[in-house]
Amino acid sequence: MVVLMIAGLGLMIWGGVYNYHERQQKMQAARESQIKLVKDGDSSATMTMQGSSDSLGKDLRNQPAPAFKLATLEGGKFDSASLKGHPMVINFWATYCGPCRLEMPWFEEFSKKYEAKGLKVVGIDDEEGASKDDIHAAVKKTGVTYPILIADTSIEKAYGLGDYLPSTYYVDANGKVLIQTPGAPSKDEIEANIQKIIGGQ
Repeated sequence: MVVLMIAGLGLMIWGGVYNYHERQQKMQAARESQIKLVKDGDSSATMTMQGSSDSLGKDLRNQPAPAFKLATLEGGKFDSASLKGHPMVINFWATYCGPCRLEMPWFEEFSKKYEAKGLKVVGIDDEEGASKDDIHAAVKKTGVTYPILIADTSIEKAYGLGDYLPSTYYVDANGKVLIQTPGAPSKDEIEANIQKIIGGQ
């Protein structure tokens, strides 16, 4: 019995490591193919994604952000309609994603800094196999207090997520996606994106 338990534990650890390495390889491939975010040619506050459209996901820029109702870590439901009229950051992340954990405290900092401007930040955990305890532990380490939600297939389909995490959508107060970033920009770039969705408010 003990041998079976040890073997089972070993398989669980191996599966987690394999999943982690698979995502890491995809993120490394993105870096090597020099996926860049560049300003669009027009005067609107958008960015253009260069690279495989399949791997980067659906381009939602200049479109209404898809609505969602998702479970919270506490077991409740969160309705994106509650954010209507607010500029918001929607950040898809995962517990194993190093760049995600790096930028989450920045989102926390900016959510406080621009709170008076109406900014709302929402984190959506998008991974298979992570328990609520795993997610709680990761959130606690990053120190974030903004809502953390659990992704389901409906939001994955609505946002047409690609292969890379983090994936972040910057939405203006009218509910339109102005900027979409696969991967983790610098802290300064994140703040600049937030300032664009806040605009003249």
